[in-house]
Amino acid sequence: MIDIQNLIDTHEQAFVIVDRNYRIVAANWRYCDAYGISTEAIVGQTCHSVSHHSDRPCHENGEQCPHLALFKQGEAVEVLHTHYHADNQPERTRIRGHRLLGKDGETYLGEQMFPLEAEAGSVCDAMQMIGRSPAFLSCVDNLARVAESEASVLLFGESGVGKELAARFIHARSSHKNGSFIVINCAAVPENLFESELFGHERGAFSGSSGLKKGLFELADGGTLFLDEVGEIPLNLQAKLLRVLETGEYRRVGGTQTLTANVRLVSATNRRLLDEVDAKRFRLDLYYRVAGIDVTLPPLRERAEDLPDLAAYILKRLVGNQGSCRLAPEAVATLQAYDFPGNVRELRNLLQKAVLNCREGVISTADLQLPVAATPAAQTAGATPRQPEAPQSLLAAERAHIQGLLDAHQGHRARVAAALGITERTLYRKLKQYALGR
Repeated sequence: MIDIQNLIDTHEQAFVIVDRNYRIVAANWRYCDAYGISTEAIVGQTCHSVSHHSDRPCHENGEQCPHLALFKQGEAVEVLHTHYHADNQPERTRIRGHRLLGKDGETYLGEQMFPLEAEAGSVCDAMQMIGRSPAFLSCVDNLARVAESEASVLLFGESGVGKELAARFIHARSSHKNGSFIVINCAAVPENLFESELFGHERGAFSGSSGLKKGLFELADGGTLFLDEVGEIPLNLQAKLLRVLETGEYRRVGGTQTLTANVRLVSATNRRLLDEVDAKRFRLDLYYRVAGIDVTLPPLRERAEDLPDLAAYILKRLVGNQGSCRLAPEAVATLQAYDFPGNVRELRNLLQKAVLNCREGVISTADLQLPVAATPAAQTAGATPRQPEAPQSLLAAERAHIQGLLDAHQGHRARVAAALGITERTLYRKLKQYALGR
């Protein structure tokens, strides 16, 4: 007869066996180690008290529950949950349920755990990676699966959703994690320096080049190169980028030696690149090279339930050891009703100002100083966030938000760009697009 404990200890992932009363009957050492409980002490405890630090089953807290699916519907399902370790730190986890039968014919639930964050990713700024909403968990799960591939990745999302953080997450879980993570903001590099930035240059290659310079492809060899705002790459330079992506070969500007680089490419954009292709501003062949796999990151307005935890974490980072600061309930409701065109970056900027404005460590709605044109209707504490009377297009919402910031900052474009978390060049393009200005 095979000993069940020895069997589940062979699992590489954490594994736990639960009866129909939510009681743990066995758990492997990986599961026990994650939650800081010995294999002897964990038997008899409820699964939700261990993994969720809750006295209620997870389905009573609104989560999809493998236990309920198995014992009520007879289905073994795979779900996404946020678990809490012994130190109360959250960890996004994919749970795969298994139907197990005891020798007496009794049914048990076997749960296999797949953490979505790599340990290497814990050193990253986790500011935007906090959340438990279905949209957020699904996105993190998708990023974890993508990271295991060698294909190039295109991250699509609005400004401020955390595309660089998602790229770092992919890097930390990939086979290139021991290499460098190199970032270039394609919108911030002057066109005449772009080729030199990517490929480097030799001494004397052009006026002012007094020495050899390694390019970003060379620096990222064996690691990940992140092309932020990839849609801003000048059309006349896209062919040169395409060649290195196809062959791995390139030359420094002014050089004759052919160099090679083994680079995992992750790109990001807030523009629909296929629309740019139709407008003849982006090469179709380059699009297929950078968009081997495309991932859309959800905007903050689709993660309203994540706002309290996310805001609390940002406030903790802003205040540091200088005290404590929290949002009043009506301020939380106001933020949850706001559309956040600038997403998490805008949330941080709002909270940073609110910390300076608030009194006695409590941030009120007035302290948030939302743009007048975008301020939601006043709400009472505990009220359900308002629903718009009629759907408003994203472009219209963004235009209204930018106009509100222009009014609030008396047309000062540098301040508006800073509030949005974008470059002045990108802001200028948006002002032209929306026919805005003062």
